[in-house]
This record gives sequence, C-alpha cells and structure tokens, in this order.
Amino acid sequence: MAASDGSGPRLPRVAEPGVEGEPHLPTGRELTEANRFTYAALCGISLSQLFPEPEQRSFCTDFVVGLVKWLDLSEAVLPTMTAFASGLGGEGADMFAQVLLKDPILKDDPLVITQDLLSFSLKDGCYDARARVLICHMASLLRAPVEELDLLEETFLESLKETKEEDSESAEASRKKKENRRKWKRYLLIGLATVGGGTLIGVTGGLAAPLVAAGAATVIGSAGAAALGSAAGIAIMTSLFGAAGAGLTGYKMKKRVGAIEEFTFLPLTEGRQLHITVAITGWLASGKYRTFNAPWAALARSREQYCLAWEAKYLMELGNALETILSGLANMVAQEALKYTVLSGIVAALTWPASLLSVANVIDNPWGVCLYRSAEVGKHLAHILLSRQQGRRPVTLIGFSLGARVIYFCLQEMAQEKDCQGIIEDVVLLGAPVDGEAKNWEPFRKVVSGRIVNGYCRADWLLSFVYRTSSVRLRVAGLQPVLLQDRRVENVDLSSVVSGHLDYARQMDVILKAVGIRTKPSWDEKGLLLAPGSLPQEESRRAAATSSSALGVDCPSGSLEPPCQALQP
Repeated sequence: MAASDGSGPRLPRVAEPGVEGEPHLPTGRELTEANRFTYAALCGISLSQLFPEPEQRSFCTDFVVGLVKWLDLSEAVLPTMTAFASGLGGEGADMFAQVLLKDPILKDDPLVITQDLLSFSLKDGCYDARARVLICHMASLLRAPVEELDLLEETFLESLKETKEEDSESAEASRKKKENRRKWKRYLLIGLATVGGGTLIGVTGGLAAPLVAAGAATVIGSAGAAALGSAAGIAIMTSLFGAAGAGLTGYKMKKRVGAIEEFTFLPLTEGRQLHITVAITGWLASGKYRTFNAPWAALARSREQYCLAWEAKYLMELGNALETILSGLANMVAQEALKYTVLSGIVAALTWPASLLSVANVIDNPWGVCLYRSAEVGKHLAHILLSRQQGRRPVTLIGFSLGARVIYFCLQEMAQEKDCQGIIEDVVLLGAPVDGEAKNWEPFRKVVSGRIVNGYCRADWLLSFVYRTSSVRLRVAGLQPVLLQDRRVENVDLSSVVSGHLDYARQMDVILKAVGIRTKPSWDEKGLLLAPGSLPQEESRRAAATSSSALGVDCPSGSLEPPCQALQP
C-alpha cells in the first residue's frame, strides 16, 4: 500500500512481485466481488457520459466487456454492463462512487482504481486517448489526485529501466538486489525514469520484450504482463512508442509533400512518457522569437514534448511584416484613432485609418500565403498521426495563431477518416484565425477525446484587421466563443491577458496557466525564480509603457489593459 506520512505527495501504489512461480493478482481483483461489479458499472456509466456519440459505442462496449474479464466477474453481468455503457442507468453513478469510496482498500489508497485502469488500458500495447480521459474522470469521482496519473505512468517506464539494469549485473548481485527491492519497490522516486524506459525500447527495437515484461509485472500484475512476455508481446510493447521507439523525432519528410517545404518535429524535452504533447508556433520573428521552441519554454504538459517546425521561411516573413506594421502603429494612432463598435458581441472595425490601409499589403501578402500553407501542414499532420508515427499513445496539440489553424485543419482532415478516434486527447487553439461556426467544429467531437479549448481575445484588432474584407457574418474563433454545446468545448476569454495578437507568443506562460495547462517555473536574468507567467519588474514596467504609448491611451502605471476594453460586453 502506498506510503503516506503527510510529509509529501503520495507515491504510486505498485503491485509487489510475488514469489517466483506465484502470480500476483491485479489490484482491481483484490476488491470484493460486489465492489468489482460496482467498479465496472461506474466505468460503463462514465464511458456513456463521456462518449455518447454513436461512433463511440463500439469502443465503450468493448472496453467494459474486457474489463469484466479483467476483474474476473461472471459473464452473466455482461448484459448489465453493456447496458450501462450504452447510456442506461446513468443516475446511479453517484451511488456507485459512494459505495467504492467506503471500500477499505480504497480508503487506504484511493489510487488503486487509477492504477488498475492504467494496467488494463496498457495490457494490449495500445494506450487509447479515450481510456486516459476515462482514467482521469474516474480518479476525480473517487477523489484521487488526477495529477498522480503521471507518476503511475512514469513508474511503469521506471520498471523497464530497472529491469535493464538488473540484467547487466551478476546473477548473485541481481538476486540480492531484487530481494531488497521487493521491500521498497512501491516507494520508487520518480526522476529521469522516462529517459531510461524509452531508451530500452528504442535501442533493442523490442527484442528485450521478455525482459521488459518481467519489469512490467511489478506494475501491471502478472496477469497483465503474461502476454507481454510472449513473442507477440514484442510488437505490443513497441507499438506504444512507435517504430523503434523513436517517436515523432524519427519522422522525416523524405520528399516534398504538395506545397509543403518544411515539416519536422523538434524535441522540447528529452524524456519519454505514455502521453505526448505537440506545440505549434504561429509565426517567427527576429530576436527572442526567431525559433519554433521559444514560446514554449514554460510548457510542462508531459515529459515528452515536441514542437512542429514548419515553413520557417514564410513564417519569418509574416513575423517581420507583423513587426513592421506594429512599429508604425504608434505614429498612425497619434493622428487618427481606431474606431470600433460592438456587433452581436463581435469587435468589428467599421473605419480603419487610411494610413493603416495604405500599408495593408505589407501584411496581407505573407498572411495569405501562410493561411494556405498552414492548412496544408495541418492536413499532413493529420496523416502522420493517423499512421501512428508517435506510437499508440494519447497526443495533445497546442498552437497559437497560425499554429492553431494547423490544428484546426488537422482535426478537420482526421474527422474524415474512420480510424480517427482514440488518438487525440486534448487540443488547445489560441487566437485561431479560423471559422468559429459551431457546425464546423462539431466533427471534432469524434476526434478529440478530452478538451477542445478555444482561447480568444475580443480586442485582438490585428486579427480583426486581416479579416476586414470578409463578411461581417464570419465568426472568427480567435475573436469570440465557439458556441458548440458539448462537454469537450471550453471557451476561455483571454482579453485580460492578451492585449494584441503578438502577445500570444510573448505571454504564452500566462496563457497556458489560464487555459489549465501545467507550466514550469522560469527564471529572470538575475537568476531569481519567477512565478509561471510573471515578468521581471523592469520588463513589466517597460511593457506597460510601450503598450500605453503605442495605443495612444492613458493607462495607469503597470496596466496592460487592451484598447477598447470599455467596449467589452
């Protein structure tokens, strides 16, 4: 059972390896038969609530049928469980959760169900995004810390690393070490475990599968590991991490694809994890933001994170155009103010300054080119993910501006394929220059298992300006909410954080926190630790001064209020 002395975070409960030849039951089977029924029933009801769409029905049914067998329940309960998974009996969810919370095993360690569901979900070498969403949901219902799922996933990879180390020692030393480890295996500290775990798969190309299975047994139990030790288990384990364990960095665009000239995944972190994150930058600019990874320094969604490097030449031209038009803005607004009005909650420019319109071609050309190329890149990304280059693991996509547009067209392309489910866990689109009509976002429900986040700023005049020739009926997602009624869709108004389109890169650490994405601490130039999203005092004052002078408005010292804030409905 997990150690908990109140002095730190609870460490994952890890199943002890049994005596050689004596199998150890998965933790879920340690519950009473009545509570195993309750556990399976709660999963069935939760699946029907999380994934009510008809195209998700087969997944929900197959999941509960497999779980019934995993928990060693009688086949007689199958009709009941499939009924729960199809949407019947949803009103009993709270009652089932309360029953489980009274179980002595769960009282002592609320992570038991989380670990057991993780073990069950990994047993076939395919970590479906829908399964991970269910695990997080069940953890929440049973009052287990959701963030500790990451620790459990890392413990699984840690076991692979340790097994590799043990095999390299002498038999006697290994025997003694294993004997000692049985006493404290469950108290494993999680450090750089994912690096070793991923390396084992990558270097051996799966040939160490029987060795890997021996370590995996300590986490997923002997029953779950039995299949992994077989010849077929070689392919099962490697499928989690993609071809030869290389993941997305192993992908190289061998030849030009349509109009796309550049498409490469760059690592943001060096770890390995059972779920990955891909960040997509919207433009490049001289100075601090000349690289694709620059805006993502604070991102800590996963130990395995990548950024997509795409069409750098055109994104740099766009970034230079944005800086050019903004550098001249201070002089323009000093002579004639930008006039805005509110129409159905949309900030629409009715009268643009003649001086601004006269230089519109500076931005219109590179913007139009990048609009087209971002759509093509998004479609190509869709086929990379559908081909499972990343392995069979959940993927989260985060992008701003044209990077968000890449995600939009990626989802649009994936939605047209039959095997699009279970790949994408969450998506976060920030300042997206795409159509925000609900009907165009509806197909994304079958592609995304978790959250669909639309971060927008009503006062983003630059985004409004580039759409000035469009019909006033066009709903731009980066300027307003997407009105789709679905538990996945979350609209986050970033107007208090984002004062202009370029702030999506400059304020990314603050924005990530605002939309519920985990960030890591940052340091200022003097080596002082800053809270995520904060700026050094001098830089904050400088940014405030620049904002107020460029916009031609009087702002209190330190205020970063966007223009026309008073017009917000």
